[in-house]
Amino acid sequence: MQVITFKARPRTIIGVLLALVGVAVILLTFVSGHGGKAQQTSADAVSCATEKERSAYLASLGWEFNSSAEKDITIPSSFNQVYENYNALQKENGFDLTPYKGKAATIYTYNITNYKGNEKVIANLIVCDGKLIAADLCDPSAKDGFLTGLTANDTT
Repeated sequence: MQVITFKARPRTIIGVLLALVGVAVILLTFVSGHGGKAQQTSADAVSCATEKERSAYLASLGWEFNSSAEKDITIPSSFNQVYENYNALQKENGFDLTPYKGKAATIYTYNITNYKGNEKVIANLIVCDGKLIAADLCDPSAKDGFLTGLTANDTT
């Protein structure tokens, strides 16, 4: 029977351990970053720089509308609970307002005419630098109010 031994200084052992931890971190980062649900990327960005593009986007989702309004806003630099909740809703639909904190944007509001017989529903498109960064459907009335992500119309 043979016994193999080696001597290592504590400095060498720590170096080897750090190298192993580094490799493990790189592998975990690679594996976790390349699986699961795909997020919206700039390649997926919807151009909404013009009224024609915004109207075409809503129509492509099956929504009919009859008027619009616009308002300039600034996305807050830090989100309160309301913005955190709104951004969570947006993330479910492939958007994320986090990169736009502190930036100027415009909200375009459209009166939706074909939402399950409810004439109070509006669609909001939030646009920054000509790109759609958030979108929602809501009924702002106190009685029947709701807020949901803007998706294709499945009510027809």
